[in-house]
Amino acid sequence: MLLPVWVRDRTARPYFFFSLMAVATTGFVFCDLRMIQAQTPEEFSSAVKWIHVPIWFLLVSLVAFVRVYLNAGRPWLAWSAIGLRTISLLLNFTTGQNLNYNEITQLRRVSFLGELVSVPVGVPNPWMLVGQLGVLLILIYVADASVTAWRRGNRRTALRVGGILALLLLAAAGQSALLVWGVIKAPTTLKLVYPGIIVLIGYEVSREVLRASQLVHELREGEQRMNLAAEAADVGIWVRDFARKDFWASAKWRELFDFAPAQEVDLERMLTKLHPDDRDPVRQALAKAVADGGEYASEFRLALPDGRVRWIAAQGRVDLDADRRPIRMRGACTDCTGRKQAEREMLQLRHEIVHAGRVSVMGQFASALAHEINQPLGAIQRNAEAASILLQAGSPDLDEIRAIVDDILSDDQRAGAVVDRMRALLRRREIEIQPLDVDELIGDVAALSRPDAAARQVSLVLEIADDVPPVLGDRVHLQQVLLNLISNGMDSIDEAGRKVRRIAVSAVRDGARAVEIAVSDNGVGIPADRLEQIFGSFFTTKPAGMGMGLSISRTLVETHGGRLWAENLDDGGARLRFTLPISSQVPSDAATEVAAT
Repeated sequence: MLLPVWVRDRTARPYFFFSLMAVATTGFVFCDLRMIQAQTPEEFSSAVKWIHVPIWFLLVSLVAFVRVYLNAGRPWLAWSAIGLRTISLLLNFTTGQNLNYNEITQLRRVSFLGELVSVPVGVPNPWMLVGQLGVLLILIYVADASVTAWRRGNRRTALRVGGILALLLLAAAGQSALLVWGVIKAPTTLKLVYPGIIVLIGYEVSREVLRASQLVHELREGEQRMNLAAEAADVGIWVRDFARKDFWASAKWRELFDFAPAQEVDLERMLTKLHPDDRDPVRQALAKAVADGGEYASEFRLALPDGRVRWIAAQGRVDLDADRRPIRMRGACTDCTGRKQAEREMLQLRHEIVHAGRVSVMGQFASALAHEINQPLGAIQRNAEAASILLQAGSPDLDEIRAIVDDILSDDQRAGAVVDRMRALLRRREIEIQPLDVDELIGDVAALSRPDAAARQVSLVLEIADDVPPVLGDRVHLQQVLLNLISNGMDSIDEAGRKVRRIAVSAVRDGARAVEIAVSDNGVGIPADRLEQIFGSFFTTKPAGMGMGLSISRTLVETHGGRLWAENLDDGGARLRFTLPISSQVPSDAATEVAAT
């Protein structure tokens, strides 16, 4: 009954060896019945000779069963016992009439369980001691394996299987020796002992089969519950069995990946459903999880037959055996298309807000910038009028005219630079990460801010250390951050009404990986309980403020891999500081990641 279990599952080796034991016991009982029903010494001797064949199969399969069932026992003991029993089987066919008797002289008829049976009288074969020694080693092996299993905590199995086996083997070996050596005159009862071994072990193994059946029922019940929970959560589940080369997927998973309910599924068929650009990254992520025996998580696109794209969020793990070989891979997938769409919309909205922030900041500098542009335009006009007057002379001074033209060109370039800086800040664009010179970055912002600072009578001071290396970032977005911080500082100074009005922009190296830039003012400062609150969206202390400047600034700094925070100065005013990664310390893949963000 248990042999089909092994046929279906070759890892269930205890069932195979138990089946061999049962078949061998059947052969043993058949030969034993021939012995007690024998009418002549020759018939009895033949039955004794052939009974050692099923005994050999019985004892060898018993040793193997104990080894795989208890997962214990010393291998040298097992091989020694099997070797002695094999030698005794050869001696059985080469010495005396059989292994037990050199000669059987007569049969006696005695009553046994209400019937007359045959009992031999003869000369024992001394080579029988080899077989008895083999049985003794098997007995020691079983006892040793049972003790090991007991110490590991598997006490019930050690007692029921190992303990009972040891007692029955001891009884069988003892009775056989006493009968052959003539100590007792009675028929053998081994026909009851060995089947008793099969019955007791079969009972124990059947308990496992029953327990396995219960586990199957519980597994099915758990699978139904899991499927119900997965369907409620809109999650598709899949399992890949490496040993059986099997791929199982839930109905929801098949729906997500556009597989029919009965369609065959494997890893390669699944990968063909992915967007071409996502196949290799997903394949590499799965291969890495299998190699490392860890977890994996990824997001990828499915190219649907109707041309639509579906985003899938997947995560799972790989189970390993004791030798760290992959057994199975399990995963869960969900449709995250809606979230991806919302993220794109949010990213677009953020770009719009950032652009609106730049426009707002530039609106504050508009009048000062107009004044700065008017200066070169006025100089151009005056130089052009002077050149016109010189050209009206009979012999104009060409050197003077050339000098005037050079001045016009210089003033034109100065006005064009102002316009270009303003256009760059107002232009809607994506983040472009590149190495930036900190001195040049801050200098450009200072050039934009100085007209407004002069109008407000604020002194703008730059304090840039000599050892500041280039940073990695987007020029326009970082200029917007600095403009926001400088504008806020000038607003704070106006509110404080101080006589000495000063803003300092400093830059120093912050360790081996970052540069710290700070904007300090001597304004009213920030209440201690609002040092973090000021970075919240729509939080403002200005009557006409939007409350987005510092929130946008922090977002932009964090997008660059830095951080932005505020602190109050001891002598009044506040300092806002932010860090940026040094370009030489940031790998190219990290720069790509920041740019993608």
